[in-house]
Amino acid sequence: MKTSESMTIREHIQVIGRLGANPGVKNLENGKKVARFSVCVYEGTGENKSTRKWYPVVAWGLMANMCEAMLTKGTQVAVDGRLVKRCYTNKKGMEQFLTEIVAREVLIIPDKKAA
Repeated sequence: MKTSESMTIREHIQVIGRLGANPGVKNLENGKKVARFSVCVYEGTGENKSTRKWYPVVAWGLMANMCEAMLTKGTQVAVDGRLVKRCYTNKKGMEQFLTEIVAREVLIIPDKKAA
């Protein structure tokens, strides 16, 4: 197996959960659009679903348009993407490190009640 292929596999992630808030969407100076949102995933089964993890997600271009138009707080989604680590300087001038999912695909999962 090639090194680039194994890197892709290692960075691959899929999560299913609900949006914690409406996506934040920005039009960047270079003409690109970006949508950011967090997905809450409950761990455990049955009554033990008390542990939850939040996954920050970023979507670009046409996928950002779709997220802006179709996703709202509480929407259940399946996100397929790759993990990316980045560093940025916060408003206080301190370096912050963030791991986020860059979405390849975002699927809306209909609620059973609505079906």
